[in-house]
This record gives sequence, C-alpha cells and structure tokens, in this order.
Amino acid sequence: MAENIKKRGHGMDRMTVGDKIFTVCNYIFWVIVLLIVLYPLYLIVICSVSDPYAVMNGEVLLFPVDFSWIGYEKILAYKTLWVGYGWSLIYTVCGTLLGIGLTMGLAYALANQFPGKGLVNFIVIFTMFFSGGLIPTFLVMKDIGLYNNPMILILMGSLSVFNTMIARTYLQTSIPKELHEAAEIDGADHFQYFFKCVLPLSGTILAVLSVYIAVARWNDYFTALVYIRDKQYWPLQTVLQKILASLTFSAGDVAEMFQDNYTDVAETLRVSNVVKYCAIIVSTLPAVVLYLVMQDYFVKGVMIGSVKG
Repeated sequence: MAENIKKRGHGMDRMTVGDKIFTVCNYIFWVIVLLIVLYPLYLIVICSVSDPYAVMNGEVLLFPVDFSWIGYEKILAYKTLWVGYGWSLIYTVCGTLLGIGLTMGLAYALANQFPGKGLVNFIVIFTMFFSGGLIPTFLVMKDIGLYNNPMILILMGSLSVFNTMIARTYLQTSIPKELHEAAEIDGADHFQYFFKCVLPLSGTILAVLSVYIAVARWNDYFTALVYIRDKQYWPLQTVLQKILASLTFSAGDVAEMFQDNYTDVAETLRVSNVVKYCAIIVSTLPAVVLYLVMQDYFVKGVMIGSVKG
C-alpha cells in the first residue's frame, strides 16, 4: 500500500505545470457539474420537509426552514395517488416478467443460426429506428380492443430491440457453443436447452434486463395518458404528471385530500405547494432504491460485448 502511494506521488511530481493546471480545472469543472445536477434533487428533498409558507415565499435554498412533515401527512391521505401506486406496481411487475420472457426468447433465436436469419434480423433492427407513429398505433390499439384497457400498459412496449441486442450479445459471448452441442447429443431440443441451460447461466443479463425494463415501466406515464380514459386505471406517474402539469392540485383533488382537516381554500393551496415535492419523492423512491441496489449490474450491462476474451 505504501509503495503504491509513493508511486502515485512520484507520478504527480512528474506532471508538468500545464498538466497540474488542467487536472485542477478538470476537477473544478466536474464538481460544478455535479452540484448543478444534484442541487435540484436536493432542493426537492428540503422543500418537502419545510414549512409551506417558506416554500411558497422562496425562502428554502440550502437548508429546510421550519422543519415540517405536513406534506407527507397529507400525501398519505391522498387516495388517488396510492391507487396509482398500486397500479404502477402491477404494471411494473407484470410488464417486467413479460418483457424478460419475450426479450430472452428473441435474443436466443437471433443468437443461433436458422434459415432467413438475415431477413429477421433486418426486420427487428428496422423497428428500432422507424415506427408507425402515434396516430396509426392509436388506431390499431383501438381496433384490437386495447384502448382504455389496463392490459395495454403491460403489453405495449414489452419488447425492446435495444434490450434484445444486449441479451443477444451476452448469449453469443458468454454461453459456449459447445454446451449446445453437448445438449443436442444428450437429446435436448431448443426448449429444453433454453430453460435448463441458457436461463440458469444468464443470471447477470436477467438482472440487467429486470432493472432496465422495471425502471422504464415505473417511469412510463405517456402510455396511460394517451390510451387510458378512466382515471381509476392510471399509474402513479400519470397521476403525478397531471399534478405537476398544473403546478397546483385541482379543486377536486384539494377537496379530496383535505376535506377532513382544512376548510380554507387558501390554506389547502398553500400546503399543496409542499405536497408536490413530497409526491415527487414518494414516486421516485422505488426507482432510486432499485438503481442503488442493482448498480453493479448496470456496469456489467454496459460492458457486455465490449471486451473479448
């Protein structure tokens, strides 16, 4: 350890004045960028636990002012948000399981040789760059009975070509072909080989796909905004988007949230300024926790196929 420190010290001593100036400026630049990125997130956190008057008057800048849990107390009583929370969990879990199944199935097929593979591969790649557009897609979904149907939030977007390419690369580089040949000699068909050999050896890519698909599902608000008419089926992000789009809660939402505790509309609107920030934290917390827990798999997912041998 001491030798490594000495080597690093000697390396710094060998740097020219210009190199040292560049290194210092580089560190300062990235620290500034980091602060610019983190400050809005930090501001949301401190605003959510500050007094509503201080938030409304713009007094909250670096630290919470008159610490208060009133925003979280009210968000717990907001039934519409928690109904959306429940639907988001259902859509995310079901959509992730379906997405992993379809993605791994297609990736396995594309990782093997079969007649017409070039044409199939071209069609798959083509859909990654070109789509039919929103209006044709809307008309198709309506004709097949998925408009205003919660199933559309599970089925639509369940297969991502980008994720399929990542999975295919993993299967081609991490699963030896000799294993397939040995399975064929033992009499295993493609289904048996896929479920008994490929999937058990694909823990890394399954974790990567789970994170990618789950986060995308959890953050999806646009699909429900376009295809779901009944608000009772809206996921959490769509409910939150409606709240933030107006910057304040609607009169109906305010009355529903505060009907037992507040009668003064001005007071309810004042508290709603803090509730906005609390809603953001509550809705993004699962995705943040998932990122923190699975961050190692993100690195592995990015590195898949980048290094041979």
